[in-house]
Amino acid sequence: MEAKFSNDTFSWSLQIAKFDVSPEAVYPVFFTGTLIYLFSVLCNGIILALILTQRSLHKPMFYIMFSLPLADLVGITTLLPRLLIDIVTQSNVVYYPTCVLQGFILHLYGGGVYFILAAMAFDRYIAICKPLRYHSIMTPFTVGGVIALAWGTDIALEVMLFALQARLPKCKTYIVNVYCDNMSLVRLSCGGDITVNNIYGLVLTGSMQVVSVGVQLFSYVQILKTCLSHSQSDAKIKAVNTCLAQIITFALFEIVCTTVILSYRLQNVSPNAQKLCGIMAFTVPPVVNPIIYGMHTKDIRIAFLMVLKKIKVTFT
Repeated sequence: MEAKFSNDTFSWSLQIAKFDVSPEAVYPVFFTGTLIYLFSVLCNGIILALILTQRSLHKPMFYIMFSLPLADLVGITTLLPRLLIDIVTQSNVVYYPTCVLQGFILHLYGGGVYFILAAMAFDRYIAICKPLRYHSIMTPFTVGGVIALAWGTDIALEVMLFALQARLPKCKTYIVNVYCDNMSLVRLSCGGDITVNNIYGLVLTGSMQVVSVGVQLFSYVQILKTCLSHSQSDAKIKAVNTCLAQIITFALFEIVCTTVILSYRLQNVSPNAQKLCGIMAFTVPPVVNPIIYGMHTKDIRIAFLMVLKKIKVTFT
């Protein structure tokens, strides 16, 4: 499955690993995957539409939150449709530029989630621990700066990651995963020194974890202290409910990512199970996150019910 090809052209045709599905299960898997994708698009689209159209959600918290369903939509769209087409057609061919683009966007999604959740935790810290100064701190300029910092840092880090990969000479045409990612592209190299790539990849992953977990840990510890020192129980409940969706989202993302890492480290895990775990990292959060925010964010629930009432009145 490996062949020589020239680095002078950008029309390299690569073979990508197949997700082993029995012939009788191909179409059930395709339709199930399609339903999952459409459900994610619908739910995340509703959250995005509510934040854009409902005045009650025109607040710093929701402006920052807007990036999360947007990232989820981009992540699952970049992975799932192409994978489902490959399962049905069994073509499993991807062009090198398309492969690089898919890998870059998927890495951008993963890093983006970490930074967005950190930004959302910072917003909740200001809102609950410094309520009287909230509007003076979280001005439109500050909110825009926080969002730009989250995405700008993520883009800069991922550009460097893929620039390091692009410098390597390529002589292989087989992608070992069912989707393109940085390490799959690095493994196309022949004779190049990948030490720098490995070190930067580890530093990148570790720094994202440290920054995201550090900001969230600090924010939620301070929020907990404020809640415990507050005499009104209803204020405590409101504060906890405000942060609960973010904590659940972060825990879910960490659990899924840890499962993916462990699946590649444990020897008794089958290749198909490893591929499935990898797919879960880009499909489970985009499906579950809008449900979590719909259930645990009161303002979103109220806005959604108001829209439904308006629709009902319009058609009656």
